[in-house]
Amino acid sequence: MIYKSYLIEQNLESLTEKVVLFYGENFGLKHEFKKKIKNRSLENETFDFYQEEIIKDESFLIREIKNISLFQKKKIFFLENVNDKIFNILEQNIRHVGDNQIYLFADILDKKSKLRNLFEKQQNLACVPCYADNEISIKKIIQNKLKDFEGVSPYIINLICDNSNLDRTKLNNELEKIIICFENKKIIKEDLEALLDARTNDDFNLLKDEAIIGNRKKTNEYLSDTIIEPDKDIYYLSLINQRLTKLYQIKKQAKSGGLEQAISNIKPPIFWKDKPIYLKQLEKWSLEKIRKVLNNTYEIEIQIKSNYLINKNLLLKKLLLDICSTANS
Repeated sequence: MIYKSYLIEQNLESLTEKVVLFYGENFGLKHEFKKKIKNRSLENETFDFYQEEIIKDESFLIREIKNISLFQKKKIFFLENVNDKIFNILEQNIRHVGDNQIYLFADILDKKSKLRNLFEKQQNLACVPCYADNEISIKKIIQNKLKDFEGVSPYIINLICDNSNLDRTKLNNELEKIIICFENKKIIKEDLEALLDARTNDDFNLLKDEAIIGNRKKTNEYLSDTIIEPDKDIYYLSLINQRLTKLYQIKKQAKSGGLEQAISNIKPPIFWKDKPIYLKQLEKWSLEKIRKVLNNTYEIEIQIKSNYLINKNLLLKKLLLDICSTANS
């Protein structure tokens, strides 16, 4: 059964099926769904697995499903980066789910995908396509989040929308910052412009770029010299996410027309002076590696937001070193 993503956003409880597939290129939306499901499942046991773990041992999933919880709790399984390779294993084990739940997260699945067709056609399964945001959907999010604020003019909405680059993850980070900074619920145009324009950090961008290129020497040098400012951790994470997401989009488009053409076609456009950096980074990154690191950054974001005692500086530096290492793997 197919559900519209915007309807599930409005009412997650309407998604009553025990096995659900979220697929599409919208990383931010899929992450939001996963976070909401986890938040409503705090009394249950949750498990995160990658498809690779399940394929290596075909009995792995059924064992995990059938193992009785020590606390007699319902089990919630999150399966990441799935595609048609998991089809046979899943088809054989769906009937054993019982009172447990399985949520699958996939990239773009075309109309011929066996996995997509299975979830679209079976009434006891749910399929939620997560397509890329556009200007209309981004503006609706802004209007909804700031509906109780004064001073939200069309200009303000356009300013926030343009600054997001139609990236839901970046948008949510920006909106959180705005809500905190304008705690009196009154947005002043000049203050908002200053807030959005002041968000630059050349040193961190250099560090981020060298880590993604996989330059160990320069990454270590910049790590020693760069001051990671307090309270900007989510912003720095968004910079990493934006670059990796853009590399992912270019890689996907390059399958049909080559890298040069993909870079020329990407929206928003890449500045000419940044093109050599993108080309170096694209040489080092496969779609699979990008997906894994993006999932990692989302998990780090959750850790930062849920634990104010955590060492954010150390967490970010470790992430950058891990990115550098992954680029060379």
